Amino acid sequence: MKKRTFKKILVANRGEIALRIMRSAKEMGIATVAVYSEADRNAPFVRFADQAVCIGPPPSKESYLAIDKLVRVCKDLHVDAVHPGYGFLSENGDFAEALAKAGVAFIGPSPHAMHVMGDKLAAKDAVRKFGVPLVPGTEGAVSGLEEAEAVAKTITFPILIKAAAGGGGKGMRIVEKENDLREALERAISEARNAFGDGSVFIEKFVTGPRHIEVQVLADTQGNTVYVFERECSIQRRYQKVIEEAPGAVLTPDLRRRMGEAAVNVAKSVDYVGAGTVEFLMDSSGEFYFMEMNTRLQVEHPVTEMISGLDLVKEQIKVAQGEQLSFTQDDLQINGHAIEVRVYAEDPANNFLPDIGTLTTYRPPQGPGVRVDDGFSEGMTIPIHYDPMIAKLIVHGATREEAIARMERAIDDYAISGVETTLPFCRFVMGHPAFRSGKYDTLFVRDHFTPAALEGSDPGEMAAAALVAATLLDEARQVPAMGADPHQPSAWWLKRR
Repeated sequence: MKKRTFKKILVANRGEIALRIMRSAKEMGIATVAVYSEADRNAPFVRFADQAVCIGPPPSKESYLAIDKLVRVCKDLHVDAVHPGYGFLSENGDFAEALAKAGVAFIGPSPHAMHVMGDKLAAKDAVRKFGVPLVPGTEGAVSGLEEAEAVAKTITFPILIKAAAGGGGKGMRIVEKENDLREALERAISEARNAFGDGSVFIEKFVTGPRHIEVQVLADTQGNTVYVFERECSIQRRYQKVIEEAPGAVLTPDLRRRMGEAAVNVAKSVDYVGAGTVEFLMDSSGEFYFMEMNTRLQVEHPVTEMISGLDLVKEQIKVAQGEQLSFTQDDLQINGHAIEVRVYAEDPANNFLPDIGTLTTYRPPQGPGVRVDDGFSEGMTIPIHYDPMIAKLIVHGATREEAIARMERAIDDYAISGVETTLPFCRFVMGHPAFRSGKYDTLFVRDHFTPAALEGSDPGEMAAAALVAATLLDEARQVPAMGADPHQPSAWWLKRR
């Protein structure tokens, strides 16, 4: 690949990830272009960019997913490359191909790699040839109930039905017994068809008590591929991550090496270029199985940056410019421990349902080892059209214990009112013995969390706390924002007293 230097990058995304990418680009001396919907007109990422273009109304399909509009902006503003962030068009091979036809570089892998890894069945077929361990199950889409019954009897229940195209828990069903198979299969197919336009599903053995471990990989165009260690992502709700940490709490050096080498082989199976993440399930015995590859930057990439010292966005840009990785596997070392919590506008006491509203108070925490990647400021409204993530709170410590303590302090210092958030849930997790011991899995929420865990047990104490909270919040409203006490407890913190 011929080397080139990008002078201007368009970020085809919004919110915190758009702002995060632009900051790295600015440090590299690269100009940035923001594209935004009408709902994001006043967002921080729009103000930060060197140029900004409104590309349509709030619905994603009319703005952030409108490939023709994005390509036209690239041409009009003479953009050299596009960084897709995550979500939206980040794993869309058609978008990458459209940019290539327009002479614009895509900061990511090839369309071929995205197409293969975007289809779970094709991905399994590709990595099988490289000896990557796979969960027992079908090699292709099931043809119907009869085949599903035969496979289930062979691998034994419980089984997992999964959509071949897509993710996020859609088209996914756990089946405990044969009598439930027909209905689960029909629902999974229907949901997959509605969500992805493809009703193909396959069956795997359901790994009981699994841990979700993912490995960060980086690959250049000269054939060099490395793994940048792992992230533990087992604290989830609705099959979606809420808390991540790096390195994993239970991996031995030998297991880390074997998982890393397997991840490198997954990347090599599709001639991968750029930053990508290989996701594995690990059972209680330490056996691990390939689940999927995300052909993009991950939401939780900051924890890897904190322990490795790398800026993954800068590495992506360098690779896209044709540069060789400036380090080898032996150069990479783990420094300390990092934890990330996702701050969603969701109500954990109400099944984590979105709680859209206005950020009447928004003051992120500060201090040593604390990083906040956010895309909102005080007074802004959380749009109903997109994912309700407000920010990512990341901490780094010399040890896991220090990182947990630092996260507890940072959560307590995070002042948010106007919407319910996942912060109280994350604070609960930090103090739970299962998390502190490292002995937890993807069933943490089911096994350990109830809404009652966020409430006080004594009715008298709760009534008193409510009175104190109301008084303090009323006083807070009378204090000018710039003169507000930075040590005032957050609204959620007051509720839990």
